[in-house]
Amino acid sequence: MIAHDETEVLVVGAGPVGMLTALLLADGGIKVRIIDEEWRTGTHSYACALHRRTLKLLDRLGLAQPVLARGRRLDSVGIYDEATRLGEMRLAPDGDGFPLAVVLPQSGLEELLEQRLNQQYGVAIDWNHRLSRLEQQGSAVTAAIDRLAGTATGYIIPRWELVVKKTYQIRPAFVVGADGHESQVRHNVGIGYAQVGRAEAFGVYELELDGELEPEQRVVLSAAAGSFLWPLAGKGCRWSFQMLPVEPGDGFPEKERRPWRFHDEAIDRVTKERVQELIGARAPWFTRKVEEVGWSVAVAFERRLATEFGRGRCWLAGDAAHQTSPAGMQSMNVGLCEAADLAGTIIKVLRQDAPLESLQDYNQQRQEEWHHLLGMKGEVRPCQPGGPWTKERCDRLLPCVPASGENLSTLLKSVGLEWLQ
Repeated sequence: MIAHDETEVLVVGAGPVGMLTALLLADGGIKVRIIDEEWRTGTHSYACALHRRTLKLLDRLGLAQPVLARGRRLDSVGIYDEATRLGEMRLAPDGDGFPLAVVLPQSGLEELLEQRLNQQYGVAIDWNHRLSRLEQQGSAVTAAIDRLAGTATGYIIPRWELVVKKTYQIRPAFVVGADGHESQVRHNVGIGYAQVGRAEAFGVYELELDGELEPEQRVVLSAAAGSFLWPLAGKGCRWSFQMLPVEPGDGFPEKERRPWRFHDEAIDRVTKERVQELIGARAPWFTRKVEEVGWSVAVAFERRLATEFGRGRCWLAGDAAHQTSPAGMQSMNVGLCEAADLAGTIIKVLRQDAPLESLQDYNQQRQEEWHHLLGMKGEVRPCQPGGPWTKERCDRLLPCVPASGENLSTLLKSVGLEWLQ
C-alpha cells in the first residue's frame, strides 16, 4: 500500500551529507523527508575536520560561526619524514576570516544540522527507518520503507535485535542516497562501486595529553607508511597510524552510537603502551605524554568510486559514491559540497522547470573531481622551488591535505608541488 505522503524528495541517510542535503532542500521550499536505519547520530566517527571550502558553504546557512565556536581552528599543515620537519602548508587569510580548517567531531556537526532542520524547517529525522526497495516510474519513484523497532530475542541469554514492524511505500519525485559505503540506494539502482586503489588500514586513537597542542595538522610520511595528527579541543588529539600490511578481513566498522564508553583498565593500559610505542617510532619529535586513551579503533579504507552518481530520479552524494583515505578528511568535505550542488540542481528541476537531464552535469562534474582526487587522472609533480623530498611524496601527499578544489592546489604549491588536472 502507498501511504499518503507529500514528500518531494526522500533523503536516505542522516549523516552530515544527508542532513545538509535535506537542509538545503528545505531552505529552497522543497518538501523533504530524511530517514536513517540507525537510532541516533554517531558519537564517534572518522571525519573530524571541516575544510575552508566547507565553512564557506555552511556560512550560507548561518552555521559557520556556531562551528567555529565549537571547533578548534587550524592554521597550517606540517609535513614530516619521521624525525625531520620538511615543510608546511598555509592558506592566506580571506575576506571571510575562515581558517585553513576547523577540527570538530562529526557528531558536533550532526547536532547542529539536526537542530537547524527541526527548529527552523520542522523536519524531524525518521530514525529506525530503512529503505528496502526502489522503483523508478515516470515522474516519481516508489520507495518501500521499513519501520524498525527493537525486540528482545533468546531465552537463556536475551539479546536486543531490530525487527521490521511495518513496511509502507511513498512516491517522492527524487531520492537522494547519502547512506554511506554500503548504500541501499546505490544497490537498488544498480550502480557499480569500483575499487580504484589498494585498501589502507589505520589504527585510530583519540588521546588526552599532558598539554595543549599547536593549531596545526601534522602529516608524517615515512618510507613505508603515513601517520596523521589532529589537535582536538583542550588537551585532546587524534592520531591515525597507517598499518602495514592490511590484514585479510579488516573492514569498515559501524560508527559508534552509544553515548557512553566502558573502561577496562587492563585494555586501556595495553592500548596506551601501544600508542606511545607508535608515537615514539613514527614521530620522535612529539614530546607530549599520553595521559588517557578515550577511543580507539582499527579500520580499513578502500579507494572506491561509483560508476555514476545517479540515474533518472535517484542520485548519490558523499560516501555512498566514494571512499578514500581519511588522512585529509576529503571524502566527507567534498561530499558536503556535492550535497549543495545536488540540492541546488533538484530545486531547479522541481521549481524552475529545468530539464531532468541537467542532473547529468552534476554526474560529470563529480566524476571529474574524484578522478583527480583519487589519482586516476592528472598528476602531482615537483616544481620550483620544491625540495628533493617532494619527488618521493607527490602522489602520497595528495589525499593528506585538508582541502579540495582551488585551496588544494594552493596548498600543494606552498610546498613546491603543482597539481596537473
